[in-house]
Amino acid sequence: MMNPMFNINYLVYMLPALLLGLIAQVYVQSRYNKWSKVQNRSGMSGAQVAQRLIERQGMHNLQLKGIAGQLTDHYDPRNKTLALSQGVAQTSSVAAMAIAAHELGHAQQDKDNYLPMRLRSALVPMVNIGTNLGWILIMLGLIIQISGLAWLGVIAFSAGAIFSVATLPVELNASRRARVMLKSSGLIMTQAEDQGVKQVLNAAALTYVAAIATSLMQLLYFVSLVGGRSRRR
Repeated sequence: MMNPMFNINYLVYMLPALLLGLIAQVYVQSRYNKWSKVQNRSGMSGAQVAQRLIERQGMHNLQLKGIAGQLTDHYDPRNKTLALSQGVAQTSSVAAMAIAAHELGHAQQDKDNYLPMRLRSALVPMVNIGTNLGWILIMLGLIIQISGLAWLGVIAFSAGAIFSVATLPVELNASRRARVMLKSSGLIMTQAEDQGVKQVLNAAALTYVAAIATSLMQLLYFVSLVGGRSRRR
């Protein structure tokens, strides 16, 4: 039996978002590959840059650790830990400097109790429950033909789209903080380095724009699907 949630219209809705996501990933990889081959003038690795910024910002409770994978770098506010991938932690490139500083931007947001970051963190439990529950309620509502149940699923599923939208300003602010920290600490020494840091951070931001597009288009598809079924009843 055909899945009641998916048909050719799903591809119509999702294809533009998927293409944007692919473009974003290719662009991120190209900027990272380019600037990971350009050594920063300070000669400092990503881990050393992070340590320098930690000291300057007075974030002495922050812990640095390594993590496997490529571009898996992140800051965990729960245990005040900055995780840097090997390619960032051990490389003295412009890209490594930009990525390490970006994650320190998140640590600075946490230290400053930055409201958008706190709101995004508060959304995490709702997203985890709502996204999974939304699929179930939509499918169940369509199968047993109870539109109210399906609409409840759409509302629950919308938590993912809300989270994606809430993430973008947090990431953009972290990137802005990263450039400010790098400049004020003297780690950006040339216009070329500044341009490289900007390109790496802007490329990363594009992935969050693509995530918003994917979440919103998926949500719009389910709205149109449930709405169409409701009108035909």
